[in-house]
Amino acid sequence: MAKYNSNILSLEIDEKLYINTLDLEGFSGMVSSPSSCYKFYWLEALVKLISEDISETTFNDIIDEMIANAWYTVVEFHIHLSGMVTGEFRDALENSVISLNEASDLKSNASKVEIKNAIKENESAIRKYKNQLTQMVPYRALSVFFKGEDEKAIWNNKEYLIDYIERVNKHRVLPYTLGTENGLNRKVYINPIWKKVIQDNTVQILGWIQYEKIKWLQSNNPEVPGIVYKLQSLDDSVRKLNKVRNLWEAIFEVRNVKDVFTNKSLNGKEYDIDHFVPWSFVMNDELWNLIPMDSSLNSSKSNLLPNWEKFFIPFARNQFLLYEEINKKEQIRKLFEKCYKDNIHSIWATQELYIKGNGRQKFYNILEKNMKPVYDSAKRQGYQMWER
Repeated sequence: MAKYNSNILSLEIDEKLYINTLDLEGFSGMVSSPSSCYKFYWLEALVKLISEDISETTFNDIIDEMIANAWYTVVEFHIHLSGMVTGEFRDALENSVISLNEASDLKSNASKVEIKNAIKENESAIRKYKNQLTQMVPYRALSVFFKGEDEKAIWNNKEYLIDYIERVNKHRVLPYTLGTENGLNRKVYINPIWKKVIQDNTVQILGWIQYEKIKWLQSNNPEVPGIVYKLQSLDDSVRKLNKVRNLWEAIFEVRNVKDVFTNKSLNGKEYDIDHFVPWSFVMNDELWNLIPMDSSLNSSKSNLLPNWEKFFIPFARNQFLLYEEINKKEQIRKLFEKCYKDNIHSIWATQELYIKGNGRQKFYNILEKNMKPVYDSAKRQGYQMWER
């Protein structure tokens, strides 16, 4: 049986089942006090490969798994994995993902199989970053097991470290040992007893790693909301837009609504409900961030940021048009109230924006005051501009 709490992974091992006493406290410290995100992704990749019954692997295969696991977070959600590094918000893992994205035609929601195939096809574009990932984390990930050893590890000597790991393993069973091959071809040998522990407790261990990873990523991306939802691709079905669509369709019946980006009247049927600040950043369907737009433009906008100076006023114009009808017609007011559960959660929206009595300019000012910081945060995270 396995369980974990907010600070440490605690495994209860049946000695008869595993026939060995393992350093479980050491294992729980494998991702403690990291200097970068690598430890999380290294251990996560290793656990996932072990869950597939792999006993022997290579640096290359583990790093490919790391890249695939980081893909959605970096490409779809623009999360920086290790904060500021040499003046840029990137590290070797983030750079490998970004370089793969630039070299391939992968979609942001590509499957793991597609990502791994693209890695093989574009190996030359990302090899230098993959090599960087072999330099320290495979060895440092085991450092917690070296505490109390009389002989201290010499971290800048890889041949020495491989022998050192073997010596420690003789009296303190380690999760894995390393081969003598060069670079990305270096073998990783999984200890069979640790393999059994990990296979029997995979779900709990991955949950613990994800919890620790979320804490790390949130601390390095303090402006980004909803980190917990940004570790893997999400199905569009999680978006809740039906009630908003019903509200706008009622508006179409009584007002001429112009597209924010083309200034042309929208057809009541050929339109989409989309987010002004991309959903992949805000991770919510707040009414104040949603607009009806020409369906033919939606795919090109994707998760890009509309130019604020160019498009905010047309966007605010439509938001105010909606606000006017909410306060004029009882039927539209009822449709608006149905949006409360899924689409109106921001306190400022309920207490300032949507209250009766706001004039046009006051409404615009409230909207800008609360939306601009969100927009600017997305821009700082690296969301690209959409000029139309």
